[in-house]
Amino acid sequence: MSTLPLSATPPVAAVPKIAIRDVFKRFDGAPVNALENINLDICDNEFVTFVGASGCGKSTLLRTIGGLEVQTSGELLVDGEAVTGPGIDRAMVFQHYSLYPWMTVCENIKFCRRLAAHTQDRSSADVEAAEGRADALLRLMGLEPVANAWPNQLSGGMQQRVAIARALMGRPGIVLMDEPFGALDAQTREVMHDLIRYVHKLEKSTIVFVTHDVEEALYLGGRVVLMAPRPGRIDTIYDVPFGDQRTQDLKHAPEFVRLKRDILERIRETSGMKTDLEQLQRMTGAAV
Repeated sequence: MSTLPLSATPPVAAVPKIAIRDVFKRFDGAPVNALENINLDICDNEFVTFVGASGCGKSTLLRTIGGLEVQTSGELLVDGEAVTGPGIDRAMVFQHYSLYPWMTVCENIKFCRRLAAHTQDRSSADVEAAEGRADALLRLMGLEPVANAWPNQLSGGMQQRVAIARALMGRPGIVLMDEPFGALDAQTREVMHDLIRYVHKLEKSTIVFVTHDVEEALYLGGRVVLMAPRPGRIDTIYDVPFGDQRTQDLKHAPEFVRLKRDILERIRETSGMKTDLEQLQRMTGAAV
């Protein structure tokens, strides 16, 4: 395992894809800061995963990158430009599938092409290219057999494939994923892990992925950013040393298990959970 100092950044071009500088976020009436002193650079085409105990600000940071939240202070840049709101350069995938129930699978995927940001000055060639893009995404996600189905006719895994395809439809440079596989069963989740890694390799987008599952974070990410709560902050950044060619067998490798254990231990320490467990053990021992 190797870690980077919190102020360090990976070797990148002059302008990182995402630059987070001293970001601070406080919600009105909140007893502690949701985010405090967040500094991080994320490269173009990087896959970065975020883990940490509940309340550490993972989702808040993701939503701030997406322009759905506004930081109280600090600077958040995408391609060197300040984030002032949502944009077509960033797509969000949420844990809940948020598909439009009155639209078919194909219509859901194509929905973003109906938005004003995508229709301005659009030519017939653009329309034809978009149709080809939708067909390609249907094939990529294995959705061709259900292209004309309604969302309520699909399994959870299939619905999430539709949501990912819809997010990719506009060729975003950044895909932000907030626990997208949290509601799936273990077997479906493994299939989705390999699918999203394949999509990342093919699309060459930058993916920022929030999860509570350390195994998922390690299998998917090139770096794992561990956040700590009260206030929400970056505690440790782990380089993931397993290369780009990964199979499900990696999850059973000794070095993978060791790194997973180290990260879980650090999460317990930063959240106070370790202290709680020790107190419970002492209480149990005293009762015996």
